[in-house]
Order: sequence, then structure tokens, then C-alpha cells
Amino acid sequence: QVQLVESGGGLVQAGRSLRVSCTASGSAFSPNDMGWYRQAPGKQRELVAIITRTGTTTYADSVKGRFTISRDNAANTVYLQMNSLKPEDTAVYYCSARWFSALYWGQGTQVTVSS
Repeated sequence: QVQLVESGGGLVQAGRSLRVSCTASGSAFSPNDMGWYRQAPGKQRELVAIITRTGTTTYADSVKGRFTISRDNAANTVYLQMNSLKPEDTAVYYCSARWFSALYWGQGTQVTVSS
């Protein structure tokens, strides 16, 4: 059974940095895509960044130049380095992993940015 376990969220001041990570287990194969989404209170879940197994990345416009997604295929782990954080980055951050048409989610980790 596939499981995604996130870590690294927390409370940080605006302008500072934070890194979250997520490890997928339960599959013998590395996911096609791994990514991060976020959901702020009262808002819909939105894409933050995605990275393919070959390293192609996609970012939301709101985080381009500030966030960097990376992955370790051998460890089935994806990272999100978040720099120059803003209060509007406050949300629950969810890890995703896709094997062909099967999409899995982590439980979410809270990131709170204080002004």
C-alpha cells in the first residue's frame, strides 16, 4: 500500500526559509511525478510545484523564483525549498505522487508564515 509521509512544516517569519520533504513508500517503482500542492483556509487546493522522474519542473507563478522542487529517485523523496516566504504562503502543504493514472496524497503539513 502506497503511503506518503511529509515532514518539515512549521512556523516561520516572513522573509525566512523552510524546507518540506515527502517520502513515498509501498511501491517498487519511482513515481512518474511528485509534487506539492497547498490549501489555505477557505480556498481551493492549488498546485505549487511538480517534478517528473527525469527532473522536469513546473511551478505556480506565485512561487517562481522563490521555491525550488527537487527529488531523490532512489529514496522516492521529494523536497520543496521555500525561500523569501510571505504570509500569503500560509497553508497546508500536501505532497502528491503519481504512478501512471494512480494519484496519491500525503496527510499534509502546516506552513505558517508570520508577518
